[in-house]
Amino acid sequence: MPMTRRAFIETYGCQMNIGDSELMAGALARRGYMTVDDPALADVIVINTCAIREHAETRVLGRIGQLQAHRRDRPDLILAVTGCMAQRLGDSLLDRTDGVDIVAGPDSYRALGAMIDDMRFGSVPRGQTLLALDATEAYEGLEAVRREGVTAWITVQRGCDHRCTFCIVPYVRGPEKNREPEAVLREVRAAVAAGFTEISLLGQTVNSYRSGEWDFARLLEAVAQVEGVKRVRFTSPHPNDVTDEMIRVIADQPAICRQLHLPAQSGSDAVLKRMVRRYSSRQFLNTVDRVRAGVPEIALSTDIIVGFPGESEEDFDATLDLLRRVRFDDAFLYRYSPREGTPATRLPADHFVDERTSGRRLEEAIAAHRAIQREINEAAVGSEREVLVERPARSDGDVLGRTEEGKVVAFPGLAEWENTYRTVRLTSTSGPTFRGVIAS
Repeated sequence: MPMTRRAFIETYGCQMNIGDSELMAGALARRGYMTVDDPALADVIVINTCAIREHAETRVLGRIGQLQAHRRDRPDLILAVTGCMAQRLGDSLLDRTDGVDIVAGPDSYRALGAMIDDMRFGSVPRGQTLLALDATEAYEGLEAVRREGVTAWITVQRGCDHRCTFCIVPYVRGPEKNREPEAVLREVRAAVAAGFTEISLLGQTVNSYRSGEWDFARLLEAVAQVEGVKRVRFTSPHPNDVTDEMIRVIADQPAICRQLHLPAQSGSDAVLKRMVRRYSSRQFLNTVDRVRAGVPEIALSTDIIVGFPGESEEDFDATLDLLRRVRFDDAFLYRYSPREGTPATRLPADHFVDERTSGRRLEEAIAAHRAIQREINEAAVGSEREVLVERPARSDGDVLGRTEEGKVVAFPGLAEWENTYRTVRLTSTSGPTFRGVIAS
């Protein structure tokens, strides 16, 4: 259809949500909506949300209030809230906020454009929900619209079967659904044709992917062999599904980045059991050892939750020991955030860790990780790395990019270098990030 209408899409949360926003842009483009960068220009505003932590939901509720200002000049504006928070809160979101017209969950994006048009032209009243979970919806045939960035986010798996007790995802995204491998490969080839050289495969536990005779290792290898693909990443794998074949593929395929995210969550077996992670700390460490034996140069990152119900000082010390033993290149550390509807919220009241204690533990974990990260990155100063330029940096005259290992580097360069590769010598580090110069 002719692009006669305009949509503004704002995304919160993880890379899965970025991919979903691009799917929604594609669904709206089919109905004649051009995606714009300014909500003041839009006929429809879509807020794509996250429900992993309470803070993310609080930010979205505040943002909904801010966006109501655009109705003063455009009373026909449609405001849709989509994604995991929309699925979790459902009808109650309409009651809690003024001016939300549509609440749509992660399996409802195909119907979003039709609902918006019906509402704009008076066929249905404002205040509608699209919340049915669909065990078959993998969005095959719906073309994503990628407007910015240097990475093509390609979802290969939706939903999750693991049901960790702290996680809301299985309840807002439903059970695991894996796409057909040929559909994934077609999307990869289309992304390359559009100018992308870095592909990131997405799934809630992406390495549990299976479709017919295809497992994740086979899919990963096939993607890496697509002509024009220079870098392949994937997130977020589950430690239990790290197979020897997957490690072999990472080692054998030059396009696959030497970077692996392995969410540990805790170093305590007692906490891991209450989380229903289905591995022990020893098993996690054995996985780390297998990965490093197969790909010695690999950079590892992780997720850690502190203050989970029942976590003792001994349990927390075990997490610190894990951080010191593995020495992750990067770590995302959080204080436990209760999510209504998850099993962890039903643990005995005396199990819950007070905020003062969990806050102190988080500070200690962050300090321990940052000290390790600084040591790792200081050892890399003076070396040369290939960097994919992503965007201009905040510092004047600099651009920002990432190495194969996911290290962030700022260095002098031109804005037109975006989506090109430059060989950079690392000259210093702040701990998490590097400064560099073009290698001569």
